[in-house]
Amino acid sequence: MAEVTYEGATCIYPGAEKPAVDGLDLAVKDGEFVVMVGPSGCGKTTALRMLAGLEEIDDGSIRIDGNDMVGVSSRDRDIAMVFQNYALYPSKTVGENMGFALKMHGVDKDERARRVRAAAKVLDLEELLDRKPKNLSGGQRQRVAMGRAIVREPKVFCMDEPLSNLDAQLRVQTRTQIAELQRRLKITTVYVTHDQVEAMTMGDRVAVMRGGRLQQFASPTELYDHPANVFVAGFIGSPAMNRLDGRLTPDGITVSGASMRPPDAIMRAAHGHSQIVVGIRPEHLSIGDGQLETYVDLVEDLGSDFYVYGHLVGDADANVIVRAGREHPRPGETIKIKIDASRLHLFDADTGVRIGE
Repeated sequence: MAEVTYEGATCIYPGAEKPAVDGLDLAVKDGEFVVMVGPSGCGKTTALRMLAGLEEIDDGSIRIDGNDMVGVSSRDRDIAMVFQNYALYPSKTVGENMGFALKMHGVDKDERARRVRAAAKVLDLEELLDRKPKNLSGGQRQRVAMGRAIVREPKVFCMDEPLSNLDAQLRVQTRTQIAELQRRLKITTVYVTHDQVEAMTMGDRVAVMRGGRLQQFASPTELYDHPANVFVAGFIGSPAMNRLDGRLTPDGITVSGASMRPPDAIMRAAHGHSQIVVGIRPEHLSIGDGQLETYVDLVEDLGSDFYVYGHLVGDADANVIVRAGREHPRPGETIKIKIDASRLHLFDADTGVRIGE
């Protein structure tokens, strides 16, 4: 096990106008499961490949267990990589695939067999050791790829979107298995995904990336309850947080002509910010006698929940999402939405940075 530390780590691809990863500062604790998440092109995979030694570090450093990895080859970093592509040898059995890297490193046959059996037991692959990859399901192949990493007994696991090739049901099942396995093995893990639900359900802490820069690094609960800026507020949460243009007045906050009075602590924090972005989660809105007149565009039926998508009357660009019960409006109706003013999130309109705690 080991700590992983990014210290101003930067990667610039030849010919690029800006860094793929720009001055990344991130400290992963010993045995921690950290997820890097963000949209395509945000730098999360590049940051992982920098840790694995597959991309050059142009500035700053990355340390594993206190040792600077700049200039250290990938094979000498004591990490194990799990890719989106299983990359199994079709001519080799499951057991041979899992033990191949050990064989290349000169580990003797008995020790290889011991490690493969131990990993197979953990991954419930004992009955499949003599099968070829073509006779396995997608989930089983991914477990074999995991086993290939486990047998190496590395200091750090690096996982690059390992579930992307699985169907939705199998993704949910496998992500639970990976998270449980990591907690049992207590191996420091850096996991990359574009799926924020995956990130929130798996990670001890989550690093949200955008444009090569770290936006926020915190626990899933902290990200949801206290997003650091407008981007994190919109990216974390499904459906996304509502974000509406607002204005601070002596009596409270005005949104689309509707006034509300949040708690005094929020008002004090907002002092000096005349133009603001008001954030509110869909579950903190309710349909009824409320402040915002809204035209219903779509109702999403998820079985246990219904989400009403609409826009404010008179402002087609001001989109609103509200969680509703089974008694809900239909598309084309106009409704009133009430805001729980005690649950507002405020952001500076110019910088996008969170206002207050």
